[in-house]
Amino acid sequence: MIARLLAAALFALATAFPAIAAETFVKDGYAIGGTDPVAYQTEGQPVAGSDDFTAEYAGATWKFASAENRDTFLADPEKYAPAYGGYCTTGMSFGERVPTDPDYWKVVDGKLYLNSSAPAQKIFLGDEAGTISRADGHWAKIESE
Repeated sequence: MIARLLAAALFALATAFPAIAAETFVKDGYAIGGTDPVAYQTEGQPVAGSDDFTAEYAGATWKFASAENRDTFLADPEKYAPAYGGYCTTGMSFGERVPTDPDYWKVVDGKLYLNSSAPAQKIFLGDEAGTISRADGHWAKIESE
């Protein structure tokens, strides 16, 4: 029941944002809304990026909290860029590109996974491996389009 309600909510969110067809989630002109993707792994929390430290990757501009984080990202962007282009992991497990909220996240096996809301995060945390597996399958189809 909860999964069905979440799927409906995720579909509503996905269709409310027609500009999210890109492979990288962009909000306010920046990948993942300007949150520093490296900080999740180095500081264990989301940190706002700065206009002073930016880089281009995967068709988007990314912000970083420091030059060091920017350089770390550029040295290995696949390690630090979030899964599924920064779209919601739980949403992707239903085949939908849903915008994320930087406060709902987890690093699993060295990879950053973002989610859109507390309910999406709860589903993700309740079945990390299954959610990632389903999301991987949907993302592979999106990337091949």
